[in-house]
Amino acid sequence: AKLIFTTSLFLGTTITISSNHWITAWAGLEINTLAILPLISKSHHPRSIEAATKYFLTQATASTLVLFASMTNAWHTGQWDITQLTHPTSCLILTSAIAMKLGLVPFHFWFPEVLQGSPLATGLLLSTIMKFPPVVLLVMTSPSLNPTLLTFMAISSAALGGWMGLNQTQTRKIMAFSSISHLGWMTIIISYDPKLTLLNFYLYTMMTAAVFLILNTNNTLSLSTLMTTWAKNPTLSAMLLLTLLSLAGLPPLTGFLPKWLIIQELTKQDMAIAATVISLLSLLGLFFYLRLAYCATITLPPHTTNHMKQWHTNKPVNTSIAILTTMSTMLLP
Repeated sequence: AKLIFTTSLFLGTTITISSNHWITAWAGLEINTLAILPLISKSHHPRSIEAATKYFLTQATASTLVLFASMTNAWHTGQWDITQLTHPTSCLILTSAIAMKLGLVPFHFWFPEVLQGSPLATGLLLSTIMKFPPVVLLVMTSPSLNPTLLTFMAISSAALGGWMGLNQTQTRKIMAFSSISHLGWMTIIISYDPKLTLLNFYLYTMMTAAVFLILNTNNTLSLSTLMTTWAKNPTLSAMLLLTLLSLAGLPPLTGFLPKWLIIQELTKQDMAIAATVISLLSLLGLFFYLRLAYCATITLPPHTTNHMKQWHTNKPVNTSIAILTTMSTMLLP
C-alpha cells in the first residue's frame, strides 16, 4: 500500500508539472492529494485524523477553484492552455487557489495544524514535494497574475510566518511557519524573475529535507526533547545548527544565496522598500531558528529539563542526511 501511495504521489506531481492543459494539471493535483491522505492519517491518532480531514477539505476547495478559474478563462477566451490565462477574474481566482494549495497568507491556517498532526516523514513530503506542483503552476501563469497582489501576499506571509513561529514549542509547527515565510520570499519575486522562485524552492526543499531528516533521526517533536539529543549524536546536532542557520539565510551558507539574488532583483525593479521590509521580516524567522539551534546544541548540562538523556549512538548517519546537510551549508561558498 505504501508503495502505491508513494508512486501515485510522484505520478501526480509529474502529471501536473508536465501538463499544458488545465484539466490534466487539476487531475495531477487531485492524485497528489488523495495519495498523501493515507500517509497523514497512518497513525490513527485523533490528531492525525483531524489533520487529514483539514488537509482534504482545503486541498479539495483549492482544486475546485483551480478548475473554476480555468473554466472561466476557457469560457471567455476559448483557451485551455495553462500559459494562456488572460481573463482577469480567472487570474484572481487562480491566485487564491494556488495560495490555498501552498499555504500562503491569508490561506495559511491549515498548514501548521496539518503538519503538527502528521509524522515527521510525511511532514517532509507535505512541506516539499506537495508544494512543487502549485509552485510550477504559479511560475507558468506568472506573467498574467497581478504583481501588486502577489507582493502584498508575499510580505504578509513573511510577516505572519515570522511572528506566529516566535512562541511555538513544537518543532513541526516551527517548520510549518518557516515554510510559510519562505513561500513569501518565493512569491515576491515571481512576477519579475520566475527562475529565482524555482531556485529558491529547490534550495528551500534541500535545507528543509535536511532538517526534517535530522529531526527524524533524533526523534524530536518538541523543543524540550530537542534539548536532550546532543548526547545521542553530537556531530549531527552541530550539523543541525548549521542547517538551521542556512534556512535562516545567514551568509556564507547556502540559504543566503536565494535571498541575496531576490533582494538584488527587487532593487533592480525599483522595489527597494519591499526588499527592505521582507529582509527585516526574515529576522523574525532568524529568531526562532536560533532558538531551535540553541536548544539543539548550545544548551549544555546541567540543565533543568526533566527528560531522560538519550544513549550515545555510534550508528553511521544516513548518507542522504550527510549529502543534504553538506549541500545546505556549502553550496554558496
